[in-house]
Amino acid sequence: MESDETGSATDGGEHGVKMPPNISAAEAVVEGARPISAERPLPRIIAVANQKGGVGKTTTSINLSACLAELGFRTLVVDLDPQGNASTGLGVDIRSLESSMYDVILHDVPLEDCIEGTVVRNLFVAPASLDLAGAEIELVPAFSREMRLKMAIDSVKDDYDFVLIDCPPSLGLLTVNAMAAATEVLVPIQCEYFALEGLTQLTKNVALIQKSLNPALEISAIVLVMYARTNLSDGVVADVREHFGDKVCREVVPRSVRLSEAPGFGQPIITFDPSSRGATAYRKLAKEVSGGTPQRTR
Repeated sequence: MESDETGSATDGGEHGVKMPPNISAAEAVVEGARPISAERPLPRIIAVANQKGGVGKTTTSINLSACLAELGFRTLVVDLDPQGNASTGLGVDIRSLESSMYDVILHDVPLEDCIEGTVVRNLFVAPASLDLAGAEIELVPAFSREMRLKMAIDSVKDDYDFVLIDCPPSLGLLTVNAMAAATEVLVPIQCEYFALEGLTQLTKNVALIQKSLNPALEISAIVLVMYARTNLSDGVVADVREHFGDKVCREVVPRSVRLSEAPGFGQPIITFDPSSRGATAYRKLAKEVSGGTPQRTR
């Protein structure tokens, strides 16, 4: 039986979510943005981003992509985090790679040359390596430094229905590359105090990139993760929904021991424990994110 860290129903007292100063719903969603349920054409390129660490960003990248693939969408995960957790969480040994996203970004290696298969049908990963840790500095003098990932993804995007980019927990050049390449930004937010800390700067960066590099970019979804049955979590959920409206996905992902264990076995939750609460939540989230998106015929 699955063990979940749900906590006490009274934990958190009367505390609600800590809203950043001077942030409004208008600032949080880039001009022209649409609800997550709006129909969007394929291929869809989604940057999974949050400058805070430990908020379930990589867990969401791994499991949302696996569930999209399970629905029949050909899906690619681009691991842009130097820690390589999305890669190892999908069964890739990053220490034995012949090429990685570092080589794609810095040395113009074709993206298709570093793509690996996974245990899930229709799911592929372009892995990261520890070399990416120095890429922020190496990119500074590079030609078209903000657009290198976009050029790489453009060469393969017609082979996929969804491309999810797992961004590093920062707002440096790698994340700028992700947002320049993407059409959407999906933001995981943990159901904890200070949940929206840092979101002000993230949304400002999205707006800047929309104006200067990528007019098509929008924050399409906010995903509430790490939910526990506490007053605090319930307060966060209610306040975030009130603040951001239909940008917030209906499905809430629970805090789950099984979700935490799965990456250690190199598997997404749908193969590690397909009947778990985490697997159920990410399957529902995938249907919500892909809702209204017509599958392509090949």
